[in-house]
Amino acid sequence: MFGIVGEIAGNVFIFVLLAGAAVTGIELLWYRLPGKKKHTGGKRIAIITGASSGLGKEYARLTAEKEKDIDEIWLVARRLDRLQALAGTLPCKTRCLSLDLTDQEGIEKLGESLAQQDINVSLLINCAGFGKIGGQGVVTAEEQKGMTELNCIAAVAVTDMCIPYMGKGDRIINVCSTAAFQPLQKLSIYAASKAFLLRYTRALRTELLPKKIMVTAVCPYWIGDTEFIPVAKTEDKGIRHFFFASKAGRVGNISLKGAMIGFPVITPGVICTIHRFFSKFFPDTALQYIWEGIRRI
Repeated sequence: MFGIVGEIAGNVFIFVLLAGAAVTGIELLWYRLPGKKKHTGGKRIAIITGASSGLGKEYARLTAEKEKDIDEIWLVARRLDRLQALAGTLPCKTRCLSLDLTDQEGIEKLGESLAQQDINVSLLINCAGFGKIGGQGVVTAEEQKGMTELNCIAAVAVTDMCIPYMGKGDRIINVCSTAAFQPLQKLSIYAASKAFLLRYTRALRTELLPKKIMVTAVCPYWIGDTEFIPVAKTEDKGIRHFFFASKAGRVGNISLKGAMIGFPVITPGVICTIHRFFSKFFPDTALQYIWEGIRRI
């Protein structure tokens, strides 16, 4: 009896994997079918939010190095001094936009900047975001609001604003997290906000398939050489260690290459890839208890 059930389960598992691979393959082929590219403007730009530090800064460096058809990179973040310092190191034309994307005025200013020029948004990377570690009562209401506004509302608003300036072959990269794959106690608001962004990104990809605009969710594990972990820590110490943390350069390089191909979801590392795989088959309750053990180590 158990042998038959195991065989059926194995066959179903293989079928699901093959079906997913087939659908992704069809999408990648669709993007490459002949067709007239619809440029909405002249100057081809890349927009990178959260560009003042960490992974966003690395994306700016890699975009300048590898995206040869980009005429100008727009660097978006709150800290103008850091944006200007970064712009001075890039071998291409840049524009620094000091904007707070949790403020409606910041979103509107970005829209005004887009409308003032004859442009085509060839690449949009939504990398702005932050998290706080701690249980209920530790993470303040203001911090919870900030995570929701920046990780969810701002990413959607910026994306929605840029799509009219995009056409066939242009790309949107939303930086989610491996935290999006399951509920995470002591990181609950952040994980929930990234789950929202992942689901939004997957749905948007299908909506934009007719226009052949490629939409990709990037879901990395901890990145150890950025400000994220120091900023996220609180007195709660809800997560004791950050084992096997990734490097921003590696995450950026892998995800940009994958997005150029057109993959729907990219897990740029071993840990996040394993997490993504098991999250498809394990119930959330089981994953949460596994996480409970890991975070206490």
